[in-house]
Amino acid sequence: MWRELRDELHPAGFELLTVSLDSSGGRHSRRWIEAAAPTHPSVIDADHLLDRLLGVVNVPSGTWIDEEGVVVRPPETAFPGRPAFLDQPQPENPDPYVAESLAESRKIRTDYRRYPEALRDWVAEGRRSRFALAPGEAAERAGGRSAEAALAAAHFELGRHLLGRGREPGAVRNFREAHRLAPANWTYRRQAWSLADRRQGPTEHYESDWLSDVRKVGAENYYPPLEL
Repeated sequence: MWRELRDELHPAGFELLTVSLDSSGGRHSRRWIEAAAPTHPSVIDADHLLDRLLGVVNVPSGTWIDEEGVVVRPPETAFPGRPAFLDQPQPENPDPYVAESLAESRKIRTDYRRYPEALRDWVAEGRRSRFALAPGEAAERAGGRSAEAALAAAHFELGRHLLGRGREPGAVRNFREAHRLAPANWTYRRQAWSLADRRQGPTEHYESDWLSDVRKVGAENYYPPLEL
């Protein structure tokens, strides 16, 4: 869906950059990128730089940056259309955890209709768009980075470094500390879970998993409502 929306808006000067947060270096995400055959730049962020630099805490997130390099909307939930997980059928003889996760994901709520319309308005109107925030407002909405968030980023980076050198116990300890310090950062949790289990399911390494944590917060609260 992103490819279609980008190709629609590209003649008006819009460019899309999609970034996969994948600490495996692309082993998990590259095949999906290749299957989508994007006409826009599509890269892999193995270091989770977008977490550190922009404050991304869940995916998919979108950040609007104008032609002068100014952020006019900080990271927020970004779907270009109806998410596929809302309509994904149960596979035959599914793994029980996968089946329960699919059922839970159908309860997730997001403004997938309003977001692309807001994006179209910004592309057409530029700074005149009511969806383009002033620099001060964009910075205020993004919020400052707390000491806990900065320390969590350091632990996550160290965990990724250790994992790349085969030191899994040390990596897990640092990932767990990142989770503790930044409990609202789903990208840290999901990345660690998926490196231990592709389903993001329960393992001996972590006290939680995707399905359990989504049930704790409520699937309807998984993505915060858009402030459009």
